[in-house]
Amino acid sequence: MTEGNFVDYVKINVTSGNGGKGSVHLRREKYIPKGGPDGGDGGRGGHIIVKGNKNLWTLLGFKFKRHFKSEHGEHGSKNRSTGADGADVFLDVPLGTIVKDPETNEVLFEITTHDEEQIIAKGGQGGRGNWHFKSPTQQTPRYAQPGIPGEEKQLILELKVLADVGLVGFPNAGKSTLLSVLTAAKPKIADYEFTTLKPNLGIVQYRDFQSFVIADIPGIIEGAAEGKGLGHYFLRHIERNATLLFMVPADSKD
Repeated sequence: MTEGNFVDYVKINVTSGNGGKGSVHLRREKYIPKGGPDGGDGGRGGHIIVKGNKNLWTLLGFKFKRHFKSEHGEHGSKNRSTGADGADVFLDVPLGTIVKDPETNEVLFEITTHDEEQIIAKGGQGGRGNWHFKSPTQQTPRYAQPGIPGEEKQLILELKVLADVGLVGFPNAGKSTLLSVLTAAKPKIADYEFTTLKPNLGIVQYRDFQSFVIADIPGIIEGAAEGKGLGHYFLRHIERNATLLFMVPADSKD
């Protein structure tokens, strides 16, 4: 996985569909006098739904498209016909993705299992048709409800890598070299510090056709919290590793 393709933080704009209007219709048939109201309900607007996908490793799909909009619900019609619901829009994200409110930085939820779904913008409810409002004193209502508008909001998608083993150590400790030997990954390797600028992932094959994921995390140095080196931006990727493997160079003084 190349550095440019590893995207772990994006802001997106989502807009759900409006609900359809209820119908104002009075029944007109030759042999049925005083047919009465029969206007149908409007359809629900489409939701925007986040869905977990175990086959994704990064938020690369949101790098170039960040605005998502679902369909509006259709209007109701005669014979109590309900309008069609607007189509939902599904946003596939890798496991370990956190959805946050950009204004409050509040974590709304996180996706941790395959096919898990969470609605991030609800479609507007369709309006009720005029047949709902008939009564003994109001036998021909000539009004119906409008549809409820959908939601528009900005959200932050933030990825915390879900790996079985995380490689942790100072820059140039040999983390990328170990990853390149154990897996088919081809991380950048050179004899200067901070060669690794983004986390790299590799799959280790072992006995009985089993495998596990190993992650090479960029080096953290003393004073990273104050912004030294690459800072502590990538520390969140260590949080989700089942095991941490600390690498200490053979020529280290301590």
